[in-house]
Amino acid sequence: MKKSNSKLLKAKSGTGLLALMLLTAALSGCKSQVGQNSSASNTPGSASNQSSNKTDSDSSAVVQSSMSSAEEEEAWKKEPAYGQTIKIGYNGGLCLGAFGIAQVKGFYEAEGLKTEIVNMNSQQDAIGTGQVDVTGDHIASFLVPAVNGVNATFTTGCHTGCKSLYVLADSSIEKTSDLKGKTVGLPDGIGNSDHNIALRFLNHDDINPKDVNFKAVTSDAVVQAMLNNEVQAAILNDQFAKKFVDNDTIKIIRSLTFDKDFEHEPCCIHAINSNFLEKNPITAKKLTRAHQNASNWIEDNKEEFVDLMLENNWASGDRKLVLEIANTYNFKISDEDTQTTLKNIINDYKEFGILDSSIDTDQALAKIWDPLLQK
Repeated sequence: MKKSNSKLLKAKSGTGLLALMLLTAALSGCKSQVGQNSSASNTPGSASNQSSNKTDSDSSAVVQSSMSSAEEEEAWKKEPAYGQTIKIGYNGGLCLGAFGIAQVKGFYEAEGLKTEIVNMNSQQDAIGTGQVDVTGDHIASFLVPAVNGVNATFTTGCHTGCKSLYVLADSSIEKTSDLKGKTVGLPDGIGNSDHNIALRFLNHDDINPKDVNFKAVTSDAVVQAMLNNEVQAAILNDQFAKKFVDNDTIKIIRSLTFDKDFEHEPCCIHAINSNFLEKNPITAKKLTRAHQNASNWIEDNKEEFVDLMLENNWASGDRKLVLEIANTYNFKISDEDTQTTLKNIINDYKEFGILDSSIDTDQALAKIWDPLLQK
């Protein structure tokens, strides 16, 4: 990304005759407290009549017939999760803020759902082991575990943006090709999301990752590591990096948030425990609808969103800075863009060796992705 992007970062601050619920059932499977639901529109309480189809890795089809709202509500009462408290895994942060907003703005409640926010140390472990029923995380963190067997199904994206590749503001490094022979700092370590994001930046620019070095550096030390020339670049969360951009310490050279080849990609993903989804398809649909409507509300109400995040200790820091970062995210990410992103990342990871190159991309996608509101 060009230098102008760092300037941009500064500025952007629900039993009837038609109801055949399941003909075949085969589904595989940024920090505080939250949780509740959504509808087909951006207003709590509206309902969706969309049906759901999924092909898993064994090519078995799950078909839910089209039902009216009343029929869907009657069928929902037969699900094990009906009337039960659903555990929403959320530790706070703007990136996954729709979980909190769905709770406090009544989107879960409008779907008739009872929800509880659960703090967890690892989203993948919590969702895979059923400690929580729903959660979210960065695709760069979650996709590989999901493909490799973590018991989670992605049902919608969260928003665009989030992380960028930074260098010192006075550095001669202006593009990824300038990183050959240099070292990139990775706050979450080798083999994790920052590393995977860096590899995709390089791949998009036809740079062999073997020509670039990588080093794990903690977030609290990474900027100083750049100043000490221990690393010459770093993958950073844009919110964390903002103050260092504003004081002209660092600049962006590549970005998930601003660059044309990444700006329509969701960075984070909404995930439901696959066993829960198989047993409770209508509940899962309601959860997904709640999340989407909360996301749509956020996009149209950024200032109130930030106020609620700060009031509930789901975000911290200067309000103006948090709002500027929130304004760089697009929460109205489409399922079409999410599907394309997942497919592209699977292909990239196969090329990097992060995923087995023999994996069939479409089968892997079908295993982890079920856009419940689009079928």
